[in-house]
Amino acid sequence: MTDGARRFDGVHCPLVTPFDGGTVDHEALGALVDHVVDGGVDGLVPCGTTGEFASLDDAEFRAVLETTVERAAGRPVMAGTAATSVAATVDRIDAAAEVGADAALITLPYFHGSNDPSGDVAFVESVADESALPLYLYNIPACVGRSLGADAVVDLAEHGAIRGLKDSSGDLNYFSELLRRTPDAFQLFEGFDSHLVPGLVLGATGGVNALSNVVPEAFVAAATAADRGDVAEARRIHERHIAPLFQQCVEHGFAPATKAALRARGVLETAEVRPPLVALDGTARDEISSLVETTVAAYR
Repeated sequence: MTDGARRFDGVHCPLVTPFDGGTVDHEALGALVDHVVDGGVDGLVPCGTTGEFASLDDAEFRAVLETTVERAAGRPVMAGTAATSVAATVDRIDAAAEVGADAALITLPYFHGSNDPSGDVAFVESVADESALPLYLYNIPACVGRSLGADAVVDLAEHGAIRGLKDSSGDLNYFSELLRRTPDAFQLFEGFDSHLVPGLVLGATGGVNALSNVVPEAFVAAATAADRGDVAEARRIHERHIAPLFQQCVEHGFAPATKAALRARGVLETAEVRPPLVALDGTARDEISSLVETTVAAYR
């Protein structure tokens, strides 16, 4: 495993994957990377949930990583490399390392769930033992069918290749427990946009948040305020600009809602998603457009 991993902290953007006529639009992806970098994000996370990674074939997966790394402008890249077997996960990590990513993000296997928590630990340890990159765990029970238990995370935090965890469970008590029980060097990222500010106040390393695609300025401002101890300002940004937009993601799905918001902002020309996801109807698009307009105006 490489020793050249950069330290990840702050606001990280789980990039959407733009499509045009069913194919990956790399020109649009490059423009999106430029947009979030200009907005101040600290790192990039391609091929995650919001990036519709499960709808990409192997060639598309690699090409998305290549474009992201090429346009990263010095920002570290944490590549989503989830798969359902140890071998497939390691293959994706190898591909990410070959194109220049700095770290890899892995989930538990989705579809085949473990019949005992020890199986989840064994899966992650098997991947970590062969990983060419530093690893970050991704807890997203809504998609894999179960949570990575706190006891398992505490044990896995001792593995030299495993550097941290992104939590998208929406369970702030779980996140707080991990903050208490894992080593200080173990990095914990809040993946629920509406929990970013509470998580930072509790001591989170940062966030990996879908809507930082759309309004990176708001997420950076909230994180900066929390970092300097201005909880009132961080809370104001949360209540006015982050939470209302995030509710649209909860109601309509992260990739469809985020792409609709990016189209409303003029960053993407199309909000196209791949089946089984469905683009939003006019009413939802109008609601999202209004929220985006309000937030963009606040940071213009």
